[in-house]
Amino acid sequence: MNMRKLLTGALAALSVVAASAVTTHAEESVKVGVVIPLTGGFQSNGRQMNAALKAFVATHGETAGGKKVEFIVKDDGSSPDNALRISQELVTSDKVSVLTGFGNTPTALSVAQLSKRAKIPQVIMVAATSSIMKASPYMLRTSWTIPQVASIIGKWAPENGAKKFVSIVSDYGPGADAEQWFGKTLQANGGTVISKLKVPLANPDFAPFLQRAADEKPEALFVFVPTGAGAAFMKQFVERGLDKSGIKVIAMADVTDDDLINNMGDPAIGVVTGGPYSANHDSPENKAFVEAFKKNNDGMRPNMVAAAAWDALDLIYKTLDKTKGDAGGDAFVEAAKGMQIQSPRGPISIDPDTRDIVQDIYMRKVEKVDGELYNTEFQTFEHVKDPAH
Repeated sequence: MNMRKLLTGALAALSVVAASAVTTHAEESVKVGVVIPLTGGFQSNGRQMNAALKAFVATHGETAGGKKVEFIVKDDGSSPDNALRISQELVTSDKVSVLTGFGNTPTALSVAQLSKRAKIPQVIMVAATSSIMKASPYMLRTSWTIPQVASIIGKWAPENGAKKFVSIVSDYGPGADAEQWFGKTLQANGGTVISKLKVPLANPDFAPFLQRAADEKPEALFVFVPTGAGAAFMKQFVERGLDKSGIKVIAMADVTDDDLINNMGDPAIGVVTGGPYSANHDSPENKAFVEAFKKNNDGMRPNMVAAAAWDALDLIYKTLDKTKGDAGGDAFVEAAKGMQIQSPRGPISIDPDTRDIVQDIYMRKVEKVDGELYNTEFQTFEHVKDPAH
Protein backbone atom coordinates (compact mmCIF):
# COMPACT_ATOMS: atom_id res chain seq x y z
CA MET A 1 0.00 0.00 0.00
CA ASN A 2 1.44 3.34 -1.05
CA MET A 3 0.49 5.43 1.99
CA ARG A 4 1.71 8.68 0.41
CA LYS A 5 -0.59 8.14 -2.55
CA LEU A 6 -3.42 7.17 -0.23
CA LEU A 7 -3.09 10.26 1.94
CA THR A 8 -2.55 12.57 -1.02
CA GLY A 9 -5.66 11.21 -2.66
CA ALA A 10 -7.61 11.64 0.51
CA LEU A 11 -6.59 15.27 0.90
CA ALA A 12 -7.16 16.08 -2.76
CA ALA A 13 -10.59 14.51 -2.75
CA LEU A 14 -11.80 16.16 0.41
CA SER A 15 -14.36 18.81 -0.31
CA VAL A 16 -16.10 18.15 2.94
CA VAL A 17 -15.35 20.59 5.75
CA ALA A 18 -16.55 20.90 9.26
CA ALA A 19 -19.49 23.04 8.18
CA SER A 20 -20.93 20.09 6.27
CA ALA A 21 -21.13 17.89 9.37
CA VAL A 22 -24.68 17.23 10.41
CA THR A 23 -25.81 18.42 13.83
CA THR A 24 -27.95 15.40 14.43
CA HIS A 25 -29.18 16.48 17.84
CA ALA A 26 -31.64 18.66 15.98
CA GLU A 27 -32.84 15.79 13.80
CA GLU A 28 -35.30 13.00 14.46
CA SER A 29 -32.86 10.23 13.56
CA VAL A 30 -29.16 9.47 13.60
CA LYS A 31 -27.74 8.00 10.40
CA VAL A 32 -24.75 5.68 10.65
CA GLY A 33 -22.70 4.80 7.57
CA VAL A 34 -21.33 1.25 7.67
CA VAL A 35 -18.37 0.85 5.29
CA ILE A 36 -17.37 -2.82 5.08
CA PRO A 37 -15.67 -5.25 2.65
CA LEU A 38 -18.46 -7.47 1.37
CA THR A 39 -16.30 -8.33 -1.67
CA GLY A 40 -12.56 -8.44 -2.31
CA GLY A 41 -9.71 -9.83 -0.26
CA PHE A 42 -11.20 -9.02 3.14
CA GLN A 43 -14.76 -10.17 2.43
CA SER A 44 -14.69 -12.72 5.27
CA ASN A 45 -14.40 -9.74 7.62
CA GLY A 46 -17.29 -7.99 5.91
CA ARG A 47 -19.44 -11.10 6.15
CA GLN A 48 -18.95 -11.26 9.91
CA MET A 49 -19.44 -7.50 10.37
CA ASN A 50 -22.68 -7.48 8.40
CA ALA A 51 -23.95 -10.51 10.32
CA ALA A 52 -23.13 -8.78 13.62
CA LEU A 53 -25.10 -5.71 12.52
CA LYS A 54 -28.10 -7.87 11.64
CA ALA A 55 -27.99 -9.66 15.00
CA PHE A 56 -27.41 -6.45 16.99
CA VAL A 57 -30.38 -4.59 15.50
CA ALA A 58 -32.59 -7.65 15.96
CA THR A 59 -31.57 -7.78 19.62
CA HIS A 60 -31.33 -4.10 20.56
CA GLY A 61 -33.80 -2.45 18.21
CA GLU A 62 -33.32 0.74 16.21
CA THR A 63 -33.45 3.39 18.94
CA ALA A 64 -30.68 4.98 21.00
CA GLY A 65 -30.56 8.29 22.85
CA GLY A 66 -34.27 8.72 22.18
CA LYS A 67 -33.75 8.73 18.40
CA LYS A 68 -34.12 6.26 15.57
CA VAL A 69 -30.78 4.91 14.37
CA GLU A 70 -30.61 4.30 10.61
CA PHE A 71 -27.79 2.14 9.24
CA ILE A 72 -26.65 2.57 5.65
CA VAL A 73 -24.41 -0.34 4.61
CA LYS A 74 -21.94 0.07 1.72
CA ASP A 75 -19.44 -2.38 0.24
CA ASP A 76 -15.95 -0.91 -0.17
CA GLY A 77 -14.67 -3.98 -2.05
CA SER A 78 -11.70 -4.10 0.35
CA SER A 79 -10.31 -1.00 -1.44
CA PRO A 80 -9.16 2.20 0.33
CA ASP A 81 -10.07 4.35 -2.68
CA ASN A 82 -13.61 2.96 -2.62
CA ALA A 83 -13.83 3.43 1.14
CA LEU A 84 -12.97 7.13 0.84
CA ARG A 85 -15.36 7.75 -2.07
CA ILE A 86 -18.21 5.92 -0.35
CA SER A 87 -17.60 7.68 2.96
CA GLN A 88 -17.66 11.09 1.26
CA GLU A 89 -20.99 10.21 -0.37
CA LEU A 90 -22.38 9.01 2.95
CA VAL A 91 -21.43 12.28 4.63
CA THR A 92 -22.40 14.71 1.88
CA SER A 93 -25.41 12.98 0.26
CA ASP A 94 -26.80 10.66 2.91
CA LYS A 95 -25.99 13.04 5.80
CA VAL A 96 -24.64 10.34 8.10
CA SER A 97 -23.41 11.50 11.50
CA VAL A 98 -21.22 8.49 12.33
CA LEU A 99 -19.03 6.27 10.17
CA THR A 100 -18.19 2.72 11.23
CA GLY A 101 -16.89 -0.53 9.78
CA PHE A 102 -13.42 -0.53 8.14
CA GLY A 103 -12.34 -4.12 7.66
CA ASN A 104 -8.65 -3.39 7.19
CA THR A 105 -6.02 -0.76 7.95
CA PRO A 106 -5.81 0.90 4.49
CA THR A 107 -9.57 1.58 4.35
CA ALA A 108 -9.62 3.02 7.86
CA LEU A 109 -6.65 5.25 7.14
CA SER A 110 -8.07 6.45 3.82
CA VAL A 111 -11.11 7.92 5.60
CA ALA A 112 -9.24 9.43 8.56
CA GLN A 113 -8.76 12.87 6.99
CA LEU A 114 -12.47 13.03 6.13
CA SER A 115 -13.27 12.13 9.73
CA LYS A 116 -10.88 14.79 10.99
CA ARG A 117 -11.95 17.60 8.65
CA ALA A 118 -15.69 16.99 8.89
CA LYS A 119 -15.59 16.10 12.62
CA ILE A 120 -17.33 12.80 11.96
CA PRO A 121 -16.89 10.05 14.56
CA GLN A 122 -15.15 7.09 12.90
CA VAL A 123 -15.69 3.90 14.93
CA ILE A 124 -13.23 1.22 13.84
CA MET A 125 -14.60 -2.32 13.93
CA VAL A 126 -11.55 -4.23 12.68
CA ALA A 127 -8.47 -2.30 11.43
CA ALA A 128 -5.72 -3.17 13.91
CA THR A 129 -2.56 -1.25 13.03
CA SER A 130 -1.60 0.69 16.13
CA SER A 131 -0.68 4.01 14.52
CA ILE A 132 -3.96 4.73 12.71
CA MET A 133 -5.47 6.28 15.84
CA LYS A 134 -3.18 9.28 15.38
CA ALA A 135 -4.72 10.07 12.01
CA SER A 136 -7.97 11.55 13.38
CA PRO A 137 -9.04 12.82 16.81
CA TYR A 138 -12.55 11.56 15.97
CA MET A 139 -11.46 7.93 15.62
CA LEU A 140 -12.48 5.29 18.20
CA ARG A 141 -11.59 1.59 18.09
CA THR A 142 -13.41 -1.46 19.48
CA SER A 143 -11.41 -4.26 17.85
CA TRP A 144 -7.85 -4.82 19.08
CA THR A 145 -4.37 -3.70 18.14
CA ILE A 146 -1.69 -5.96 16.77
CA PRO A 147 0.88 -4.93 19.45
CA GLN A 148 -1.74 -5.55 22.15
CA VAL A 149 -1.91 -9.23 21.15
CA ALA A 150 1.60 -9.88 19.77
CA SER A 151 3.29 -8.57 22.91
CA ILE A 152 1.27 -10.96 25.10
CA ILE A 153 2.28 -13.93 22.89
CA GLY A 154 5.91 -12.78 23.06
CA LYS A 155 5.71 -12.83 26.86
CA TRP A 156 3.85 -16.13 27.15
CA ALA A 157 5.90 -18.25 24.70
CA PRO A 158 9.34 -18.22 26.38
CA GLU A 159 7.72 -18.75 29.77
CA ASN A 160 6.18 -21.92 28.35
CA GLY A 161 9.10 -23.59 26.63
CA ALA A 162 9.33 -21.93 23.19
CA LYS A 163 12.26 -19.51 22.75
CA LYS A 164 13.64 -20.09 19.24
CA PHE A 165 11.26 -18.79 16.56
CA VAL A 166 10.86 -18.10 12.89
CA SER A 167 8.20 -15.43 12.27
CA ILE A 168 5.94 -15.55 9.20
CA VAL A 169 3.72 -12.51 8.65
CA SER A 170 1.69 -10.98 5.85
CA ASP A 171 3.54 -8.09 4.23
CA TYR A 172 1.45 -5.04 5.17
CA GLY A 173 0.99 -2.71 8.15
CA PRO A 174 -0.48 -5.17 10.67
CA GLY A 175 2.13 -7.78 9.70
CA ALA A 176 4.93 -5.30 10.38
CA ASP A 177 3.36 -4.49 13.75
CA ALA A 178 3.07 -8.18 14.62
CA GLU A 179 6.66 -8.96 13.67
CA GLN A 180 8.03 -5.99 15.58
CA TRP A 181 6.09 -6.39 18.81
CA PHE A 182 6.34 -10.15 19.05
CA GLY A 183 10.09 -10.01 18.43
CA LYS A 184 10.65 -7.16 20.87
CA THR A 185 8.72 -8.80 23.69
CA LEU A 186 10.11 -12.27 23.00
CA GLN A 187 13.69 -10.97 23.18
CA ALA A 188 12.95 -9.08 26.40
CA ASN A 189 11.83 -12.40 27.90
CA GLY A 190 14.83 -14.47 26.82
CA GLY A 191 13.77 -15.69 23.37
CA THR A 192 14.98 -14.98 19.86
CA VAL A 193 13.60 -14.73 16.31
CA ILE A 194 16.19 -16.40 14.08
CA SER A 195 14.47 -15.49 10.80
CA LYS A 196 11.74 -13.06 9.75
CA LEU A 197 9.71 -13.97 6.67
CA LYS A 198 7.15 -11.74 4.92
CA VAL A 199 4.45 -13.28 2.72
CA PRO A 200 2.68 -11.24 -0.02
CA LEU A 201 -0.77 -10.14 1.08
CA ALA A 202 -2.51 -10.86 -2.23
CA ASN A 203 -2.89 -14.52 -3.25
CA PRO A 204 -0.32 -15.82 -0.76
CA ASP A 205 1.53 -19.09 -1.36
CA PHE A 206 2.90 -20.14 2.00
CA ALA A 207 4.77 -23.25 0.79
CA PRO A 208 8.17 -21.67 -0.01
CA PHE A 209 8.13 -19.70 3.23
CA LEU A 210 7.25 -22.80 5.24
CA GLN A 211 10.14 -24.67 3.62
CA ARG A 212 12.55 -21.85 4.49
CA ALA A 213 11.20 -21.86 8.04
CA ALA A 214 11.63 -25.63 8.35
CA ASP A 215 15.24 -25.36 7.15
CA GLU A 216 15.98 -23.02 10.07
CA LYS A 217 14.87 -25.73 12.55
CA PRO A 218 13.12 -23.44 15.06
CA GLU A 219 11.20 -24.63 18.10
CA ALA A 220 8.11 -22.77 16.89
CA LEU A 221 6.64 -20.51 14.22
CA PHE A 222 5.06 -17.18 15.10
CA VAL A 223 2.40 -16.50 12.48
CA PHE A 224 0.19 -13.58 11.52
CA VAL A 225 -2.07 -13.66 8.47
CA PRO A 226 -5.38 -11.80 8.02
CA THR A 227 -8.59 -13.45 9.14
CA GLY A 228 -9.61 -15.84 6.38
CA ALA A 229 -6.09 -16.85 5.28
CA GLY A 230 -5.42 -19.12 8.26
CA ALA A 231 -7.04 -22.15 6.64
CA ALA A 232 -4.70 -21.91 3.65
CA PHE A 233 -1.71 -21.56 5.97
CA MET A 234 -2.63 -24.62 8.02
CA LYS A 235 -3.35 -26.66 4.87
CA GLN A 236 0.11 -25.96 3.50
CA PHE A 237 1.70 -26.48 6.93
CA VAL A 238 0.33 -30.04 6.87
CA GLU A 239 1.16 -30.60 3.19
CA ARG A 240 4.83 -29.80 3.92
CA GLY A 241 4.78 -32.33 6.75
CA LEU A 242 5.52 -29.72 9.40
CA ASP A 243 2.70 -30.99 11.61
CA LYS A 244 4.91 -34.05 12.23
CA SER A 245 8.18 -32.13 12.53
CA GLY A 246 7.85 -31.11 16.16
CA ILE A 247 7.72 -27.42 15.18
CA LYS A 248 4.90 -25.73 17.07
CA VAL A 249 2.59 -23.04 15.69
CA ILE A 250 2.08 -20.16 18.12
CA ALA A 251 0.12 -17.51 16.32
CA MET A 252 -2.13 -14.49 16.33
CA ALA A 253 -5.82 -15.38 16.68
CA ASP A 254 -6.54 -14.67 13.00
CA VAL A 255 -4.85 -17.96 12.02
CA THR A 256 -7.45 -20.15 13.78
CA ASP A 257 -10.46 -18.02 12.92
CA ASP A 258 -13.59 -19.24 14.76
CA ASP A 259 -15.68 -18.99 11.61
CA LEU A 260 -13.34 -21.21 9.56
CA ILE A 261 -11.58 -23.43 12.08
CA ASN A 262 -13.77 -26.49 11.50
CA ASN A 263 -12.63 -26.53 7.86
CA MET A 264 -9.02 -26.88 9.01
CA GLY A 265 -9.68 -30.31 10.51
CA ASP A 266 -7.69 -32.20 13.12
CA PRO A 267 -4.26 -30.80 12.11
CA ALA A 268 -5.32 -27.56 13.80
CA ILE A 269 -5.79 -29.31 17.16
CA GLY A 270 -3.20 -28.09 19.63
CA VAL A 271 -2.36 -24.86 17.80
CA VAL A 272 -1.84 -22.11 20.37
CA THR A 273 -2.92 -18.54 19.63
CA GLY A 274 -3.33 -15.27 21.45
CA GLY A 275 -6.39 -13.12 20.90
CA PRO A 276 -9.24 -11.06 22.34
CA TYR A 277 -12.14 -13.50 21.86
CA SER A 278 -13.23 -17.09 21.35
CA ALA A 279 -16.71 -18.24 20.37
CA ASN A 280 -16.74 -20.53 23.40
CA HIS A 281 -15.70 -17.80 25.86
CA ASP A 282 -17.45 -18.73 29.09
CA SER A 283 -19.75 -15.89 30.10
CA PRO A 284 -23.50 -15.19 30.05
CA GLU A 285 -22.91 -12.22 27.74
CA ASN A 286 -21.14 -14.41 25.21
CA LYS A 287 -23.71 -17.18 25.38
CA ALA A 288 -26.43 -14.61 24.61
CA PHE A 289 -24.34 -13.09 21.82
CA VAL A 290 -23.58 -16.42 20.13
CA GLU A 291 -27.23 -17.46 20.37
CA ALA A 292 -28.47 -14.19 18.84
CA PHE A 293 -25.78 -14.28 16.15
CA LYS A 294 -26.60 -17.84 15.10
CA LYS A 295 -30.35 -17.24 15.29
CA ASN A 296 -30.19 -14.29 12.91
CA ASN A 297 -27.56 -15.69 10.52
CA ASP A 298 -28.59 -19.26 9.68
CA GLY A 299 -26.46 -20.88 12.38
CA MET A 300 -23.25 -19.04 11.47
CA ARG A 301 -20.60 -19.00 14.20
CA PRO A 302 -19.25 -15.56 15.23
CA ASN A 303 -15.53 -14.82 15.34
CA MET A 304 -13.52 -11.98 16.91
CA VAL A 305 -14.43 -9.67 14.01
CA ALA A 306 -18.12 -10.20 14.80
CA ALA A 307 -17.52 -9.53 18.50
CA ALA A 308 -15.65 -6.31 17.69
CA ALA A 309 -18.40 -5.19 15.30
CA TRP A 310 -21.06 -5.95 17.94
CA ASP A 311 -19.10 -3.88 20.46
CA ALA A 312 -18.72 -1.00 18.01
CA LEU A 313 -22.49 -0.89 17.64
CA ASP A 314 -22.93 -1.18 21.40
CA LEU A 315 -20.51 1.72 21.87
CA ILE A 316 -22.47 3.83 19.37
CA TYR A 317 -25.78 3.09 21.12
CA LYS A 318 -24.41 3.67 24.63
CA THR A 319 -22.71 6.90 23.58
CA LEU A 320 -25.92 8.19 21.98
CA ASP A 321 -27.77 7.29 25.17
CA LYS A 322 -25.21 9.31 27.11
CA THR A 323 -25.42 12.34 24.78
CA LYS A 324 -29.22 12.07 24.49
CA GLY A 325 -28.92 11.56 20.76
CA ASP A 326 -26.25 14.18 20.01
CA ALA A 327 -23.92 12.63 17.41
CA GLY A 328 -21.85 15.77 16.83
CA GLY A 329 -18.18 14.81 16.62
CA ASP A 330 -16.88 16.58 19.71
CA ALA A 331 -19.79 15.64 21.96
CA PHE A 332 -19.83 12.04 20.75
CA VAL A 333 -16.11 11.37 21.15
CA GLU A 334 -15.96 13.05 24.53
CA ALA A 335 -18.86 10.91 25.75
CA ALA A 336 -17.26 7.73 24.39
CA LYS A 337 -13.95 8.29 26.16
CA GLY A 338 -13.70 6.08 29.23
CA MET A 339 -16.82 4.11 28.28
CA GLN A 340 -16.94 0.68 29.94
CA ILE A 341 -18.83 -2.20 28.34
CA GLN A 342 -19.40 -5.79 29.45
CA SER A 343 -18.71 -7.33 26.07
CA PRO A 344 -19.20 -10.91 24.86
CA ARG A 345 -15.39 -11.17 25.09
CA GLY A 346 -15.21 -9.83 28.66
CA PRO A 347 -14.82 -6.31 30.08
CA ILE A 348 -13.67 -3.65 27.62
CA SER A 349 -13.23 0.11 27.86
CA ILE A 350 -12.19 3.05 25.70
CA ASP A 351 -8.94 4.59 26.92
CA PRO A 352 -9.74 8.29 27.44
CA ASP A 353 -6.20 9.31 26.44
CA THR A 354 -5.88 7.33 23.21
CA ARG A 355 -9.52 6.53 22.26
CA ASP A 356 -8.29 2.95 21.81
CA ILE A 357 -9.61 -0.26 23.33
CA VAL A 358 -8.49 -1.74 26.64
CA GLN A 359 -9.39 -5.42 27.03
CA ASP A 360 -8.42 -8.86 28.26
CA ILE A 361 -6.17 -10.90 25.97
CA TYR A 362 -6.42 -14.68 26.10
CA MET A 363 -4.03 -17.49 25.27
CA ARG A 364 -6.08 -20.21 23.58
CA LYS A 365 -5.55 -23.76 22.29
CA VAL A 366 -7.53 -25.46 19.53
CA GLU A 367 -9.51 -28.34 21.01
CA LYS A 368 -12.41 -30.53 19.94
CA VAL A 369 -15.54 -29.71 21.95
CA ASP A 370 -18.73 -31.70 21.33
CA GLY A 371 -17.41 -32.79 17.95
CA GLU A 372 -16.43 -29.28 16.78
CA LEU A 373 -13.15 -27.37 16.89
CA TYR A 374 -12.92 -24.35 19.17
CA ASN A 375 -10.24 -22.01 20.51
CA THR A 376 -10.34 -22.84 24.21
CA GLU A 377 -9.06 -20.04 26.44
CA PHE A 378 -6.62 -21.25 29.09
CA GLN A 379 -4.88 -18.09 30.36
CA THR A 380 -6.09 -14.50 30.73
CA PHE A 381 -4.04 -11.29 30.70
CA GLU A 382 -6.34 -8.61 32.11
CA HIS A 383 -6.92 -5.00 31.04
CA VAL A 384 -4.28 -4.90 28.32
CA LYS A 385 -3.57 -1.54 26.68
CA ASP A 386 -1.77 -1.09 23.38
CA PRO A 387 1.94 -1.02 24.38
CA ALA A 388 2.73 1.09 21.31
CA HIS A 389 0.90 4.01 22.93
